[in-house]
Amino acid sequence: MSTRTKPVSRAKPRRGNAATAVQADAVVPLATNLFEPVEREPAYFRVSAAIEAKILGRVLKGGDLLPPELDLAQQFRVHRSTVREALRQLENSGLITRPPGAKRMVVSRPHADKVASGMRQALVLHEVTFVDVWEAMMIIEPEVAALAATRRTQADIEAFVRVSQAFASTSQSEPAVDLVVDFFELLGVCARNHVLVLAKHSLAQVLAPSLAQMVDRVPQARSRIIAAQQKIISALQNRDADEARKWMSKHVRDFRRGYEVAGIPPGAVVSA
Repeated sequence: MSTRTKPVSRAKPRRGNAATAVQADAVVPLATNLFEPVEREPAYFRVSAAIEAKILGRVLKGGDLLPPELDLAQQFRVHRSTVREALRQLENSGLITRPPGAKRMVVSRPHADKVASGMRQALVLHEVTFVDVWEAMMIIEPEVAALAATRRTQADIEAFVRVSQAFASTSQSEPAVDLVVDFFELLGVCARNHVLVLAKHSLAQVLAPSLAQMVDRVPQARSRIIAAQQKIISALQNRDADEARKWMSKHVRDFRRGYEVAGIPPGAVVSA
C-alpha cells in the first residue's frame, strides 16, 4: 500500500509595506520645492479663450452678433457673471464691441490704435532705446515710401499735401508732432499693406514723445521736415520709387541728427 506524501509548503517572502520600502531607500529631501502648485485657470479665462478661438478661426467673423449672455452661460454651463467678465476681456482686446444702444456684442477687428498701444507698452517695458526704433525705421520707412510711390492714388497725394501744409502752418509742438506721425502713417496706408500700417503705427507712437522734444529744441527741425516732405510728395506724384526711397532715407537719418543736436542720447530709453 503506497502512501501519499504531502507537498512541502514553501514560505513566501514577507512583503514590507510602502513605509518600510521608503525607509529602506531613503532620499534626502530637497531644501526648497522645485515646482510651484498648479493653479486652475479662472472659468472666465477659459470662456474668453474659447470665444477668441472661434473669432481667430473665422467661425465668428467681423460684424457677427454674439449670442446673448444668458445663452452663452447655458452653452458654457457657467454663471452669467463669468460670461460677462469674459466678454469684458474680449472687448478690452478689441475683438468684440457693443455698438451704441445695442444689447449684444458684435465681433470686430482691433483698431490700429489698440494694437499700437499694446505694442508701445511692450517696447517701453523692454526698455527699447531710440536707436532701436531709429534702426527699425531705417529698414522699414524707405521701402514703404518706394511701395507707396507705385500704389498711390490722386486722393493719397492730396492727403499728403494737406498734412504737409498743416504742419508748415502750425507753431505748436504737439499738433506738429501729430502731423509728422500722420505723414508717416499715410505712407503705410498708401502702400496698401495692413502689416506695414500696424507696424508703422506702433513705431510712431513710441517715437512721438521724444520727437516733440527734438522739434522744440532744434530750430531748423521744422524747415528740414518740410523740405523732406515736399521731396517725398514730389516722388510720389511722379511714381518714382527710387526717389521716394532715397528721400525717405535722408529724412529718417535727419531724425537722428536732430536728436543729437537736441542733446537726446541715442541710447535713451523710449517713454510711454
